Amino acid sequence: MDYVILVDNENNELGTASKLDAHNQGLLHRAFSIVITNDNGEILIQQRSFKKYHSSGLWSNACCSHPLPGEDIRAAAKRRLQEELGIQTEQITAITEVLYNLDVGDNMVEHEYNHLFHLRHSDTPTPNPAEVHDTRWISWEDLNEEIDSTPEMFTSWFRHFLSQQLTNNAFKEISTID
Repeated sequence: MDYVILVDNENNELGTASKLDAHNQGLLHRAFSIVITNDNGEILIQQRSFKKYHSSGLWSNACCSHPLPGEDIRAAAKRRLQEELGIQTEQITAITEVLYNLDVGDNMVEHEYNHLFHLRHSDTPTPNPAEVHDTRWISWEDLNEEIDSTPEMFTSWFRHFLSQQLTNNAFKEISTID
């Protein structure tokens, strides 16, 4: 069973809960999301595996997950990049932290204190089919158009990041200086 780290609104640890309980009960927990941009200024998005228990088959940012109890957030992000996309790197950059409480369907909630990271990477990923159904590079403009026309095809947290301009501006800026 996978466990997540429960936190308060200031990211102070309160204990642990099973990942399923955290999502069923809407418990605030620590998470991270990684946005990957390439040398052409495109963003890598992934279609979540259809085997995921929530948001399955939806498109999202390149990688997102939770640190294990006792695991450093940056180490967790690097671990999941390898597990989900076959990417080994030391070059992730912390961008910001964001707190949200979002319905993800099937009576589940993503109530997360999320650490946003960026990675500049242009190689083709090697997705783990248990985690990722598909990946593709897309321009920011085309991504925004797709989300506007078919929002139901994207995860709630990714739409939230874009609606708050957290990814669109912050990651576009950093992708030009990495």
